[in-house]
Amino acid sequence: MYLIVIAWFYVTLLMALAEAFSSQGTVLGAIITFLFYGVVPMSLVIYLFGSPLRRKAKLKAEQSRLTNEPQSGDSALQPNTSGHAPALAEQTAVTPVRKEPV
Repeated sequence: MYLIVIAWFYVTLLMALAEAFSSQGTVLGAIITFLFYGVVPMSLVIYLFGSPLRRKAKLKAEQSRLTNEPQSGDSALQPNTSGHAPALAEQTAVTPVRKEPV
């Protein structure tokens, strides 16, 4: 698919250069030619042909999230396998205030 995109950009670049260096052409016309014949259609093609890949990646991520998620009550039985160091206890800046016994 990328070979087609690269080839189309090459063709539209040559079209834009022909427009720019033509005796009746302008640089603005070359820029518009490149944008409307090259960039806009190919971005649409890449988006449309990439949607099945995005859908597969989304389903794969959802499946891995569902299989790796601990069930209710299992989190206490499972060891810490995250690979990160355990967190330190939080230091409270304000000491707790208690009622005095009566």
